[in-house]
Amino acid sequence: MKSKTDRLLDKLINLHPKYIDLSLNRLEKLLKKIGDPHLGLPKTIHIAGTNGKGSTQSFIRNILVSNGYSCDAYISPHLSKFNERIILNNKNVSTKKLYSTLEFVRKKNNDDPITFFEITTAAAFILFQQSKSDFLILETGLGGRLDATNIIPKKLFSIITPISFDHQEFLGNTILKITKEKLGIIKKSEYVLISKQKKEVKKFILEKLTKKKNFYYYSKDFKIININKKTFQFQFKKNKRIIKRPKLNGLHQIENAAVALAFSEIMLQNKLDLNYKKINKAIRDTAWPGRLEIINFNNKKIILDGSHNVDGAKRLSEFLKSNNLNPCVVFGMLNNKEIKIFLNTIKNHIKNILAVEIPDEKHSFKNNEILDVCNSLAIQCLRIQSLNKVIKHINKSNQRIFLITGSLYLVGKIRDKLL
Repeated sequence: MKSKTDRLLDKLINLHPKYIDLSLNRLEKLLKKIGDPHLGLPKTIHIAGTNGKGSTQSFIRNILVSNGYSCDAYISPHLSKFNERIILNNKNVSTKKLYSTLEFVRKKNNDDPITFFEITTAAAFILFQQSKSDFLILETGLGGRLDATNIIPKKLFSIITPISFDHQEFLGNTILKITKEKLGIIKKSEYVLISKQKKEVKKFILEKLTKKKNFYYYSKDFKIININKKTFQFQFKKNKRIIKRPKLNGLHQIENAAVALAFSEIMLQNKLDLNYKKINKAIRDTAWPGRLEIINFNNKKIILDGSHNVDGAKRLSEFLKSNNLNPCVVFGMLNNKEIKIFLNTIKNHIKNILAVEIPDEKHSFKNNEILDVCNSLAIQCLRIQSLNKVIKHINKSNQRIFLITGSLYLVGKIRDKLL
């Protein structure tokens, strides 16, 4: 049975016929009704990009908290509970506080059309204003220019993580159109940090930001020099530092860590009290569930990875190849994703696929649709009817390594059953 908070969230989903409808007008109207809380937020670090937003914010948040600063964060999507999206002083918002704030905003909205992300962002702004933390890290939900989080008037930092194809139906069908949308967050930012990008994206950004002050770019201003088994060498301008490798799996996480380290270097230059021993430990100890996370379950190794786009598939494939892994894959995906390209990217490093529909997601591929794609790619596939049957299959199987991927929603639902 659903909790009253979940029932309220369901009501909010139904306030607008379209799940995604990029605009700032509806949110601006609602924010005025609730006292414009977005005008009184902590020092804000705003993050946009296709991949790596969550890991980058987690690295930065861990650095700040480890050095004694209070830090809020706004992330999406969540793995298990909506509370995970709103972090107040490094803890998930309590259900009581979440419910009362959502209900307040719902009443003020008075059933006017507004998307789920917009109205929940308005509630989050109230909570962030009330928390009075030292810093706030905001992840965009989708895109940048017209994302609900971009309604805030000023930012301390804007950070652009790696950009690739995703949500083309909303952001444009070329990589440069998507990049332009993501760059929409940099307005009124004191500092701009750009992580490692594809060549054409890099060229486009450098041309756009050539006159921008306090603009820092991976490979130009900071970079990873070399990577060893336990450490990597980070360079910012002319300064070099030896950093312990993060516990997060995947070489791309070291690049995400580099962005957090560049943030730290810039803040150190601006007299923020940061201790590099604590920074180093924060990088090493950062956790971000559901991203190449490995857990043990009944003598089986389970890899949980919420990759859902082509670049995510490439990183996943590299991880499997470099670790000589050949898992059985539990796969589910939303039907607006490029399923055939995703599966074709990982097919040489997997054994077979267990196709499953993601529960409570009406836009999930059906397991027979996944089967058809697998057949077209000559991938062995078995349809599974429920997540409980997935768990039974894992328990009975002689296979020792399983990978759960295709959707963070799927990863979250299975993770809850495994832990």
